[in-house]
Amino acid sequence: MISSGARWKFGLVPGALVLTFAVPAFCQGQTAVSNMPGGNPLTVQDANQMYREIEEKNLHATSGDSKEAEAYKAFHNSGSQEPAKRIKLGQDFLTKYPSSVYNESVYSELAEIYYARQDVANFYTAADKAIALNPNDATMLAMDAWVVPRAYHRDDPFAEGRLDKAEQYAKHAIEILDPLPKPEGMTEQQFAQFKNEELATAHSGLGLIYFRQGKLEESAKELQVATSIAATPDPTDFYVLGAAHQNLGRYKDAADAFGRCATVAGPLQQDCKQNAAFNAKQAQQAAPAK
Repeated sequence: MISSGARWKFGLVPGALVLTFAVPAFCQGQTAVSNMPGGNPLTVQDANQMYREIEEKNLHATSGDSKEAEAYKAFHNSGSQEPAKRIKLGQDFLTKYPSSVYNESVYSELAEIYYARQDVANFYTAADKAIALNPNDATMLAMDAWVVPRAYHRDDPFAEGRLDKAEQYAKHAIEILDPLPKPEGMTEQQFAQFKNEELATAHSGLGLIYFRQGKLEESAKELQVATSIAATPDPTDFYVLGAAHQNLGRYKDAADAFGRCATVAGPLQQDCKQNAAFNAKQAQQAAPAK
């Protein structure tokens, strides 16, 4: 559910890492997801949208207030409107129906809108409220865990606490997704795509969280998982994976990760090419003479 076109600026020097993050744009339904067998996989957006629609049908079945349901539909179907208008619709709904069964969904959608506007502070608020209403919402748990380390700023007095909380969110999302039952109305393939999308997001988040915390071995393991189950891996994941390997002295692995990042057009491509070449040279120099 997170855009793979992350907009970061990194600086890398041999043996150490200096990172400067910029807030990326959020785009629903475009995060990495595993390749599915069968030769005709649905898009991630299709699987994610179908899962959401099924959840909404279940909500409609539990809501006895037709006006409340119509008000939620008006907010949910307002995607073509300006973000500010959508936010007002959502906030008005929450004010009018403070105990609605739809509130968790409203907060989740507001979180996505705020992130699309690069309003990280309000994203955190909406995401936390959504999770408070449904602590087992794997999608929102994974999304929060993905965003926090990417929006991290060392001068933020709450940054370390957010990393710790995001780590727990990511781990909980992974725990939930494995036994998650397939809802009626989804095929096995669609459900597998949905689960893999969220797993890739959660492992990506964990990988960057651990990198921020200086846990390079753990970071590399999580990012290897994220990139291995992703149909279109986030180049940021390859970049940080390469940086972790480089700092661990695994130059061949670093060159491979940077090389894969370099195949993706975008702001990281040139840095990845340079770092791939640097690590390939380091690996060659470290190789035992024949």
